[in-house]
Amino acid sequence: MKIYTKTGDTGQTSLISGRRVSKADIRIDAYGTVDELNAWIGLVRDQAINASRRDLLKEVQDRLFTVGATLASDPEKTVRKPIPDIDEADITLLEQAMDGMDAELPELRAFVLPGGHESVSYAHLARTVCRRAERLVIALNDETPVDPLVIQYLNRLSDYLFVLSRKMAHELQAEEVAWKPRV
Repeated sequence: MKIYTKTGDTGQTSLISGRRVSKADIRIDAYGTVDELNAWIGLVRDQAINASRRDLLKEVQDRLFTVGATLASDPEKTVRKPIPDIDEADITLLEQAMDGMDAELPELRAFVLPGGHESVSYAHLARTVCRRAERLVIALNDETPVDPLVIQYLNRLSDYLFVLSRKMAHELQAEEVAWKPRV
């Protein structure tokens, strides 16, 4: 099978149902951003500091493929094969992971400037892409309903990535710089 099909050469792409839409459609932007997020999560997963978290991060990547499939589905048509979905347990998994990391971190008393170590910066970049994906999915939801668990999962994932960045900084003994606004 060839990777290139030439069917997108005119700026159109297909949803899972086969319906053609513009590559600039908000649905395509939403699941394209989820795909970008998945790549960032892969980079975060590949950091040596995350060896003990690789399985969870791989699970997150799998769930992001699920989110992408959900977003790539045509809400106006039924698909012949089943599409996986997000469920409450996926959200609970992130919450439990955050609770475990939070228990080992100093109390957060201010906004934190991203950075301190290259690996930590990757986690912050993933977090910001996750927030963008969430905004796009919410905008899509304003046009046509999106599974509420998809929105909730992306929201919780961005929280998880923030806590993960703090945990990584702590383990790497990187400075966590508090934002001190100039007033």
